[in-house]
Amino acid sequence: MSKDTQNVTFDGQGLIPAVIQDWFDGTVLMVGYMNQDALAKTLQMRSVHFWSRSRQKLWEKGETSGHFLRVKDLFIDCDRDTILVKAEAVGPTCHTGERACFFNRVDEHGIAGDVPTAEAWGGILEGVLRTISQRRTHPQPDSYTTKLFEGGHDKILKKVAEEAGEVLLASKGGKREEIIYEVADLFFHTLMVLGYHGIALQDVYHELGKRFGKSGLRQQTEKV
Repeated sequence: MSKDTQNVTFDGQGLIPAVIQDWFDGTVLMVGYMNQDALAKTLQMRSVHFWSRSRQKLWEKGETSGHFLRVKDLFIDCDRDTILVKAEAVGPTCHTGERACFFNRVDEHGIAGDVPTAEAWGGILEGVLRTISQRRTHPQPDSYTTKLFEGGHDKILKKVAEEAGEVLLASKGGKREEIIYEVADLFFHTLMVLGYHGIALQDVYHELGKRFGKSGLRQQTEKV
């Protein structure tokens, strides 16, 4: 057994489930199974590999489609019987062409419709931005978001400036609850700016990802 996999608990078939999570926003992209060789390959090549139960063979995600999953980090759960891979997706992960494999909602009546939804993707910020975008295309008379859009670009920008000032005052005051409240307000109104321009949070995440681990001081020094 490889030293990379010796502390992993595989099932009776020599497999372990692997949850693939988007490195940028936490979206669960897909779930597959790895055996010792697939896990070792994933660790060594930093590209996600699986064991195909139907074809009984090792395969690299993206080997035919070109939609690879580049490993950023890898974790194992407390029982050491499930793997979590944080990865950067190159293109859509699902074979249907969707970004992720989870796009059908299930309720007490079963699968709710055949229309894919992105509501399982990302986290709370993505959810808020989706609502903002919906309010722009489908205004609602009693919606605060709709009223901001009706006020135009300048009104949205004015609120961002106001909320930034409130964050400064809250931070100066040092009260945790007030800081949280005001930062939440600033986040919301900043998302309004993205919604106004039709910019996705993924674009912001990608920009942050390009800067991750880089020293701004070093970059400035290199320019001198």
